[in-house]
Amino acid sequence: MKKSIVNQLIILITSSVLSACAATPGDSRSLAAPAASRHSDCISQMSIRDYNVLDEANLIVTGPRKRSYHVVLGRRAFGLRSTWQIGFRSPTGMICPGSSELIVDDGLSVETYRVRSIRSMTPDDRDDLLVRFGKKEPDMEQTTEPHDVEGAEVEELD
Repeated sequence: MKKSIVNQLIILITSSVLSACAATPGDSRSLAAPAASRHSDCISQMSIRDYNVLDEANLIVTGPRKRSYHVVLGRRAFGLRSTWQIGFRSPTGMICPGSSELIVDDGLSVETYRVRSIRSMTPDDRDDLLVRFGKKEPDMEQTTEPHDVEGAEVEELD
């Protein structure tokens, strides 16, 4: 009888630990709220060096080795463009979607906004995002002059 109770307790404890591990805040893919953020990255809070506000809900954050991340907030942070300072708050020291917040201090009040998604970007992705939000002019490509193509003559029909 006692072995049965001990076995049941071991199974209960093991299943509790496994289910708790399956939903930890560090697993950003399982906690990401929107379907659009299936692929999310995290940033070490101490490695954030700079930021660029795109609009009230989108930022580009620069991390270690000048790596860029697109951060999307859960709701619009009105006044984000004109604020004096921002910061991030995270219980783990890693800024991840779902478990971290952006703190906006405009000098009069402090507001917090949940981080909805974070995506690592290449330099080309960063430039494309800046162009899309009107923060950078698109690069103009040089058009080549038209030239004759051999074998493309026009044949007249009678």
